[in-house]
Amino acid sequence: MENRNHKDSLFIDLFCKDQKFGKENFISLYNALHQTNLDLKTTTLQEVNIENILYMALSNDIAVLVDNRLIVLVEHQSTINENMPLRLLEYVSRIYEQIVSSEDRYEKKMIKIPYPEFYVFYNGTEEYPVEKELRLSDAFILPEDKYSRDKKISLEILVKVININIDKENPILKRCRILQEYSTLIELIRETKRQNPNTPLKEALSKAINDGILSDYLKRKTTEVRNMLIAEYSYETDIKVQRREAFRLGKEEGAIETAKNMIQKNLSFELIAECTSLPLEKIQELASEVTK
Repeated sequence: MENRNHKDSLFIDLFCKDQKFGKENFISLYNALHQTNLDLKTTTLQEVNIENILYMALSNDIAVLVDNRLIVLVEHQSTINENMPLRLLEYVSRIYEQIVSSEDRYEKKMIKIPYPEFYVFYNGTEEYPVEKELRLSDAFILPEDKYSRDKKISLEILVKVININIDKENPILKRCRILQEYSTLIELIRETKRQNPNTPLKEALSKAINDGILSDYLKRKTTEVRNMLIAEYSYETDIKVQRREAFRLGKEEGAIETAKNMIQKNLSFELIAECTSLPLEKIQELASEVTK
């Protein structure tokens, strides 16, 4: 039986964990983002691990200290969540807690910390711009008085969302060959799944190797990659189910509150049941609660 609880995603392994080429791939991606030319041999990378902090928000995340920067990369195959800056605020706070000791935080002299950068690589199927910026400040409820409106924002998180779907032809794909091949593989998996839902991963990986798409990597780690992809697709399915369940529960809670209000107005149980779609027995149960 294939592993459905694989810890790392294909994205994480390819750009960070792969012992043979992970560092090389990350530096290639970093250079593509910044249009720099960091050298593989002389550049030091320090991975920052935050275990089990935001599984629901950031399943495919990489945090690395490099070149006096804290680079946070997130690969997203589902709908982009507009609350990503808020979630990354919590995430980066935990990282700074880890890399700066509690003693240093209370020193009188200012402690220098790495400059943070946040990138989300969108690889989902819904329509999305080639690039977009999400800001924490867009979520702020701003005070009405003029003085507050004119003041500079005192807290900000800027997240750059980059659409790496092949059809979007984002220039970064031309600057980073490994990212382009990764995106091509994901599209190949989707196309194979549409044509043959039964064994899409096996066929897609075989075709990718034959076409020279991540071929060296896939030849080394075919079984491991298949397990990663199975886990990723299972994760996406879990998220969809949880969202539907949350919607159902929210809808039911709203109906219960409406029913209680109608009971207080002495409306008939039959009318309340008809308006809220709740069973008559449930209305009677709620009536007992309201009476108490």
